[in-house]
Parts: sequence; structure tokens; C-alpha cells
Amino acid sequence: MVTALADAVWWYDLRGVNAALVDDDGDLTLVDAGMPWHGNTLIAGLADAGYELRDLDRILLTHFDVDHVGGLPAFDGVDVTIYVGERDAPLVTGERDPPLDNHKGAFQRLATSVIDAPDSPVVTLSDGDTVGSFTVYETPGHTPGHVSYVSERYSLALLGDLVREDSGRFEPSPWLLSYDTDEAARSVKTFYEGAPDFEVAVPGHGVPFQRDGADRFDRLAATL
Repeated sequence: MVTALADAVWWYDLRGVNAALVDDDGDLTLVDAGMPWHGNTLIAGLADAGYELRDLDRILLTHFDVDHVGGLPAFDGVDVTIYVGERDAPLVTGERDPPLDNHKGAFQRLATSVIDAPDSPVVTLSDGDTVGSFTVYETPGHTPGHVSYVSERYSLALLGDLVREDSGRFEPSPWLLSYDTDEAARSVKTFYEGAPDFEVAVPGHGVPFQRDGADRFDRLAATL
């Protein structure tokens, strides 16, 4: 149920959306949580990678969307901490509803009917924060609080829906699925300018790249 991408890095192919598992120097880290029905698959993937549920230490979220946070309730009662960008955090915790004055927000509002807020503590993140070996990059546009993560230790970028893979290349988040495509394009450029090189690149949708991830990302940035 998980595919090894590199030492200590695994990919969950959840049939349309991705999640990742990283043994971050002993801190087992799940990145994104799929749809509400993916919880059992995420837990089974831990065993496939050689771990138990009790080994999980934290969950990093790239953003609030039903296909990235839906599986969180599967980890209720487990001693984990959830991390998410500051502007998306109130949506994850259920303290605020998505706005109806944005097409993407209106869709998210509909989706909240099938999402339960997690019981685990939620920590907010800002640009430049670190969680273990991961540095946080604010990459808004797809959602206001979208973040991406880069670990230089593992030469790994976890890109969420900043981009998606299609036919062997990265594409930006499309209008239908974004709060603001202009802001999303700026985020691609800002990330390109500020992030270190990385080999492994895991987008939220499509097939991850096991090598030359930064080069492939740079090709997209050069077109915007």
C-alpha cells in the first residue's frame, strides 16, 4: 500500500490523491491524510513500511481540502500532533467555515459536511518555521493557507497542490480548484526562488518524481 521513493520516504497512492510517510530521524511523519474513507489505508500503510500506529508522531498538512484532511479522524486517540498553515488552521479545527464568496471556498463549504474535525492538537505554521528536518514555505493560492515542505536531509519536497503532475511534468493549480490562480503562480515563483535543490518531489496529485525534482519544478516556474 506504500511505495518507497527513497530511504525513509514512502508514497501513498490513494487513487487520485497522494500522501507521504517519512521517518524523519526517528519522528514518523505522515504528510496529508486523503479522503474520509482513506483512514484505514493510511494506517495499513504504516505496517507496510514496518511501523505500528503508535509509532506515528505527527501529521503535516499542506492545506485544507477534503481530499487532504478527510482521513484525520482515523488518528483520533493516537498521540500525534497536526501541523498546518496558519490561514487554513481554523478550517481544519472547525473554528471557521470556508467563505462562500469564493468559488473554491463555496465548494469547500459543501465538503465540510463529510469532514470531522480532528481530536489531536493542531499547531499553526508560518513561512520559515521548521518541523524536524522540514522547512515550511508559505505557498498560497490553491488555498489561502497552503504550505509546502522541504527537507534538505532527505532531498525531499512535499508540494501539496501548489502543483500537480501530468504526463511527466508539473502544472500549476487550475482556476477551478484554486482560490486565486495569480497568487498560486506567484507562489510557484517564490518557492522556486527560495527553496533549496531537491531530488524527490511529491505533488498532491499525479506521480511523484524520485530524482531531478527541483529541475522539473524550475521548468514550470520558467513558463510563468
